[in-house]
Amino acid sequence: QVQLVESGGGLVQAGGSLRLSCAASRRTISTYPMGWFRQAPGKEREFVAAISWNGGKTSYTNSVKGRFTISRDNAKNTVYLQMNSLKPEDTAVYYCATDRRAFRVGTTIVEDEYDYWGQGTQVTVSS
Repeated sequence: QVQLVESGGGLVQAGGSLRLSCAASRRTISTYPMGWFRQAPGKEREFVAAISWNGGKTSYTNSVKGRFTISRDNAKNTVYLQMNSLKPEDTAVYYCATDRRAFRVGTTIVEDEYDYWGQGTQVTVSS
């Protein structure tokens, strides 16, 4: 099993930036697409971004396009989410997750296609 640990969350003013990290251990994630999801208070968890196993393809939910960037460093077994121009509506607990399918072509936004999840990191954006 893989263990995922998110970090980098915190409190930031609207317009600010944060960089989330997701470090994997116990197993390599280099052959698996990775995703970021978030859950705001009182809402269901939603897809934010995903990256293919080799980093060649990325996908984003519409509300973060142009503001968030997902990347990965397979040598460090780590995935990142750079978040710029943050808005109060970005406030949520952010989770990283591994796609259940190694070497998937592209990415998936389907939550059920992700099998291992981190514990989450809180991002709070003040207005």
